[in-house]
Amino acid sequence: MADLDHRVLRRGMPALPGHTYDVVIVGGGHNGLVAAAYLARAGRSVLVLERLDHTGGAAISTRPFAGVDARLSRYSYLVSLLPKKIVRDLGLDFRVRTRTISSYTPVERDGRPTGLLVGGGERRTREAFARLTGGEHEYQAWQRFYGMTGRVAERIFPTLTEPLPTREELRRRVDDEEAWRTLFEEPIGVAVEDRFADDLVRGVVLTDALIGTFADAHDPSLKQNRCFLYHVIGGGTGAWDVPVGGMGALTDALAAAARDAGAVLATGHEAVRIATDGRTAEVTYRTDGDESVVAARHVLVNASPQALAELTGDAPPDPAEGAQLKVNMLLKRLPRLRDASVDPREAFSGTFHIAEGYEQLAVAHAEAAAGRLPSAPPSEIYCHSLTDPSILAPELVEQGYQTLTLFGLHTPARLFDADNSGVREELLKATVAQLDAHLAESIADCLATDAEGRPCIEAKTPLDLERDLRLPGGNIFHRDLAWPYRQEGTGRWGVETRHPNVLLCGAGAVRGGGVSGVPGHNAAMAVLEDVAG
Repeated sequence: MADLDHRVLRRGMPALPGHTYDVVIVGGGHNGLVAAAYLARAGRSVLVLERLDHTGGAAISTRPFAGVDARLSRYSYLVSLLPKKIVRDLGLDFRVRTRTISSYTPVERDGRPTGLLVGGGERRTREAFARLTGGEHEYQAWQRFYGMTGRVAERIFPTLTEPLPTREELRRRVDDEEAWRTLFEEPIGVAVEDRFADDLVRGVVLTDALIGTFADAHDPSLKQNRCFLYHVIGGGTGAWDVPVGGMGALTDALAAAARDAGAVLATGHEAVRIATDGRTAEVTYRTDGDESVVAARHVLVNASPQALAELTGDAPPDPAEGAQLKVNMLLKRLPRLRDASVDPREAFSGTFHIAEGYEQLAVAHAEAAAGRLPSAPPSEIYCHSLTDPSILAPELVEQGYQTLTLFGLHTPARLFDADNSGVREELLKATVAQLDAHLAESIADCLATDAEGRPCIEAKTPLDLERDLRLPGGNIFHRDLAWPYRQEGTGRWGVETRHPNVLLCGAGAVRGGGVSGVPGHNAAMAVLEDVAG
């Protein structure tokens, strides 16, 4: 396979300048490909304009380490929000695998290393809670809380690919006033503190409200609640699964589905302007420095709301800001843990929480809000190759090599403005130190080396993501996540803009964020309804 697994060649494509399409899609990320596949299968002529030399956007697999045959999901890495409906509708050759261990969180108690292992069966989980907390209360509270979120997930997830319900319609669908108050009306910190007593357990629960979102547990905006909601409703269960073959396997399959249906995928073509009268549109694009124009009845923008405003000349939305550190590693072997009661193969197969106690998360947020790097940076890790070794060459698998993906929290883009490279190194060093505190050997001693003898580790700050992927402020959701119901100014599908024939189909759409394909599906449905009407 090529280093980029879903390269699209321009050779042999029909001439683009002056051509008229039913739909032009700006951006070949996974949502744009979903929309292209649906629309082309419905008989529409579709052109996808992608500025890079490959499709996939943030959902790609690459070999980041020179001379090492390991295909990592470089930016996006787990799947939860992708509806099976989309996989079935488009006939995708794509699978996921479940993780038998949900999470492991190490901690030191009474001067000895211990931790909380969630998963591996009800009995093991119950015993793990009892060892950590000395009783049944936290486990019973855990069961009740996630029983509640599971029921909410079953009722809300199917609505993501339907027209947006109103707030009251969604509330009736949830049909649980306590759950509605907990998730939609009160800061999630209230529920965490009311239901759980142990600081570590509280922290594990809270992390789903903070991944990619810079907020305190009691933020009155409730953006942490919106983040939490999307993290617990995926698939109707809240499970986060491993994409077989890496995340690039999904976008490979989507690109193939779009091409097979007749869509034209034009890489190396950067859209620079959209002019529309609401009925027809012209898209100006740049290729190798030259500008050309194509016409379309509808334009779908698989990019951020900021990019949409730049293309249409509209007033830009409020600035967005990401708050995460993404680190990819390749190891010669998994490290031994200080907590010898846990097998590293289990601890790293689920989500391995680091410095994510409840108070630690609060301190880290306060420090970052004050303009300082967290003194104990919180993060979480998982090992893709334990669940799906197919991303590694057979010889690496035989030698015991493993991947690690780390996602750091509470590191807003503003902290990197003065010196992105220097602050990145400082943060990476501090983050690794927090991990090492729970290991019986340094992670540095376990790192593989590339063909030039360099350690196989790379880190991406919000500013790196802004540069590489044009994520505004490095925000992985493009902007704050929105509630999955209709609000004032929101259209029927949550993808509409002020221009009737220009739709937003990226992560910044209502019900966007994560690798879901939902905005792409919904934008395609909006186009087909408009045409039918």
